[in-house]
Amino acid sequence: MGLPQESTPLWYVVHTYSGYENKVKTNIEKIVENRNLEHLILGVKIPVEKVIEINGKDEKEIERKLFPSYVLVKMVMNDESWHIIRNTSGVTGFVGPGSKPVPLTDAEVEALGVEVKVIEFKYAVGDSVKICDGPLSGFIGLVEEISPDKKKVMVSASMFGRETKVELGAMQVKPLD
Repeated sequence: MGLPQESTPLWYVVHTYSGYENKVKTNIEKIVENRNLEHLILGVKIPVEKVIEINGKDEKEIERKLFPSYVLVKMVMNDESWHIIRNTSGVTGFVGPGSKPVPLTDAEVEALGVEVKVIEFKYAVGDSVKICDGPLSGFIGLVEEISPDKKKVMVSASMFGRETKVELGAMQVKPLD
């Protein structure tokens, strides 16, 4: 078939027969385990949402599939991995033009919540940091606050003898060595 030989694992969307999502997930996971293919196929997910169904006085929490008939697979795309997924019972094909699978973008993966990235800082509230980007680049400041999503940092920097609070992107500051 001649797929491009990727070395980076990416998320791909696999189409399944209606109602076969869980079976396909289980089948892929068994094949990976039995053939020791953890280096090629790293994960299989079925995006779901938790919904509370209210029926009169009864209420119960159920999981509803966000994309019925689709399964997400994180894999290194090559002829072998393509063949394994494509020939898994219940799979009808990959999402993409013709027979060429198209990986999800980082933004799509993040929006789907398929892969949660843990962000760790080497600094905390109360630490002194060096501002390394933006108009205050080169200044030293004190971390006053870190946003809950860890994308923004409130830093108090001394400028012309006055404390100035500035909101910066998390990547715009670095800890003092």
